[in-house]
Amino acid sequence: MKNTSNKRMMITLAVVFILPVALAKLALDNDWFNKASTNKGQLLSPTLDMTAIQDAGAEPKWQLLYILPTECNIECENALYSVEQVWTALGKEHDRVSATVISTPQSDASVTQRLIQQKAVKLLKTNVENVNNVFQGEPTNAIFIADTLNNVILRYPLQVEQQQAILHSRDILSDLRKLLKLSRIG
Repeated sequence: MKNTSNKRMMITLAVVFILPVALAKLALDNDWFNKASTNKGQLLSPTLDMTAIQDAGAEPKWQLLYILPTECNIECENALYSVEQVWTALGKEHDRVSATVISTPQSDASVTQRLIQQKAVKLLKTNVENVNNVFQGEPTNAIFIADTLNNVILRYPLQVEQQQAILHSRDILSDLRKLLKLSRIG
């Protein structure tokens, strides 16, 4: 009688301790659960190094980037509005982030002139070749976040409707706040 009781106890212990581990391993191997990702933007892998188009003596800051196209349409206007509003919404943290618009000689001249007069947005002038070298075929019709080491790490698509752009700005702001909270640099 005691022998069967010991066997039952061993089987019970095996089921209680080994079965959950085996099921967890099986679930992870077969992707039964979605991975724990909280970022709202598209993570760029590998990251893009934008050191070539940065100011050499610039203080290391997080950057909210937008590349100004040759003609600024409604998507462009929404992106510029989003970049400025996200930077403003950072409040006391906005000194750790630079809202940067990259312009080339082919960029929309009227928008470039307007941005020169704004204090919230930093205008970074470069040539098309440098932009192409940095983004290496990655579509530039988006808003990007770059870290303090000049690595472009997140991409957010542009929005046609202003209401969608405003809602999308919340996602950008959420990701940027998480990054600033986790980072001691910038």
